[in-house]
Amino acid sequence: MSYTIVGFGKIGQALAHAFARKNIDVTVASRRPPEVLAPQARAIGPTVVARSLRDALEADTIILAVPFEQHREVAKALPDWKGKTIIDAMNSLAPLEEMDGLLSSAFAAKAFTGARFVKAFNHLIAATLATDPVVEGGHRVVFLSSDDEDATAPVAALAKQLGFAPVKLGKLDEGGALVHARGRIWGPLIFQDLFKKEQ
Repeated sequence: MSYTIVGFGKIGQALAHAFARKNIDVTVASRRPPEVLAPQARAIGPTVVARSLRDALEADTIILAVPFEQHREVAKALPDWKGKTIIDAMNSLAPLEEMDGLLSSAFAAKAFTGARFVKAFNHLIAATLATDPVVEGGHRVVFLSSDDEDATAPVAALAKQLGFAPVKLGKLDEGGALVHARGRIWGPLIFQDLFKKEQ
């Protein structure tokens, strides 16, 4: 599997640290040219490589860590997202009316035609996400939700590889609603820093 993080702000960098900690190759890209990102990427670790957005999108799995308003711009970079898994690490505080009454992930998924779409890594603040997820034998929980059960399994496997404990919440508009912001209200599981002993 190949991985890309699109967006290299606080969340993108926090996730890059998670990959670097486990020596897993990851490409990073943003609206800025790769040579601007390269020094910061190198500082995080040798497995983190900055590329242009076009090159970065060749990866199988793409983590969206851009501000929510920018997801459509990213979506336009490919005519078809078939065969790609998108991990939505974004949050939106826009009112539901602005998103056709849909939660942000379901709304964003419409832009990525053909992709498998999984909400994950969005409920923790960047500073927490950047730290080692293994603490005193417990693994920091990340919540996953998707309307495609088959898409959730490889994302859960990645979360485990990165040292997290994946917890599946089911469909985006069911259990997934617990990790969504609606209007100006955060879902009840957002910011919950939980740990789980791995079975």
